[in-house]
Amino acid sequence: MADRDLRPAGDTQVLASVSNAARLLKEFGKGDREIGVSELARRLGLGKSTTHRLLHTLTVERLLEQDPETGSYRLALAMHELGASVQASMDLHTAASPVIEQLRNMTKETIQIAVLDGRHVVYVERRESPQTIRLFGRVGHRNDAHSTSTGKVLLAFLPQDELDALLAGWRLPRKTPYTISDQDTLRRQLAQIRAQGWAENVNESEVGVASVAAPIRDVRGIVVASLSIAGPVQRLDGANLRRFTRPAMEAAAAISRRLGWSEPAARQEGAR
Repeated sequence: MADRDLRPAGDTQVLASVSNAARLLKEFGKGDREIGVSELARRLGLGKSTTHRLLHTLTVERLLEQDPETGSYRLALAMHELGASVQASMDLHTAASPVIEQLRNMTKETIQIAVLDGRHVVYVERRESPQTIRLFGRVGHRNDAHSTSTGKVLLAFLPQDELDALLAGWRLPRKTPYTISDQDTLRRQLAQIRAQGWAENVNESEVGVASVAAPIRDVRGIVVASLSIAGPVQRLDGANLRRFTRPAMEAAAAISRRLGWSEPAARQEGAR
């Protein structure tokens, strides 16, 4: 990497080419649907050749597209998809925050919301238990989907073809002696979870940890996230864990409604 492509930013270094690409993309957020090479070069204070290389790279990456008639550039579909993803994340945060605050206060246990990322779950919202003995974690933490209650919910409500593709060639890692490590057992449990509408995890992801989870649906009825109530097995085990099944399902349904979901519509459309 050439040193000239690095520039100082405080006490860190950033790539000038990436910075220029970001500046270029931001120009399309100022009200112009299409912008030409010369105008972009003028606005950015860059040479036309440099601007053209940036535009070509962003077009190859499907972030921009060129109008064949005018030669000007506009945002491509991938940018709109990214924007929709950001909006969905913001909507989930807005919809979930008051519900999980109330649920944490009611249960005195840790509340988490996770989304599926391949064969892992990523925790995007978390409210810590106020109790002295509690779980430790953070927003952004990842875990194997097959060994967590949130992950099993998200796997259970995938369309069958997507689940089959995800499971193909997946050697389920055994994290504890209690982790499901064969696909037949996992498939049977996922079918049960889908039928009953909730999942549990006792010592599967980590010995000493238990949780119960329920699905969160978007306006179309599609399961986009899952909510769990989690804590140490010394408090959450057997009947003590299952008494939180209904609160988890009700809280997940409340968040779903805040996202625009309604149960009758979801049933009519055959929601997944």
